[in-house]
Amino acid sequence: MKLLLISDTHVPKRARALPAPVLAAVDAADVVIHAGDWVDAATLDLLDQRARRLVGVWGNNDGAELRRRLPEVARVELDGVRFAVVHETGPAAGREARCERDYPDADVLVFGHSHIPWDTVSPGGLRLLNPGSPTDRRRQPECTFLTAEVVDGRIADVTLVPVDRG
Repeated sequence: MKLLLISDTHVPKRARALPAPVLAAVDAADVVIHAGDWVDAATLDLLDQRARRLVGVWGNNDGAELRRRLPEVARVELDGVRFAVVHETGPAAGREARCERDYPDADVLVFGHSHIPWDTVSPGGLRLLNPGSPTDRRRQPECTFLTAEVVDGRIADVTLVPVDRG
């Protein structure tokens, strides 16, 4: 099962539209996971129509319509891997322990907010993944998203993909 992990798309504030490489990754994925800060409902509509399956949450920059349509935290099991998705996890210091405590029923936590790619494993085995942002690199060298696969009940081939915004 092929996954696309994205967050902090910020359309239309940081980009007029999702970059072509992101749309190609949506088309290639079996499941798209978006960890919030969509900013406009049109991006949610686009991904909802285009993705085979979409899992998403709202972020701090998302208004009333997106908060009405999306949960603050999403939980989904994909081929035996338990995912939790949330926008914010708080400061980097202590993140693994805090998230392990807050999401004891998850194998993988996908989060956003910082625009900083993150891939760590807590002492108890929770995998924490932040795909960065495909539209707003902030202080990062490039815009990014993550791809991954679920194989034999585990997450595999997690890859940080730079985005050419062309």
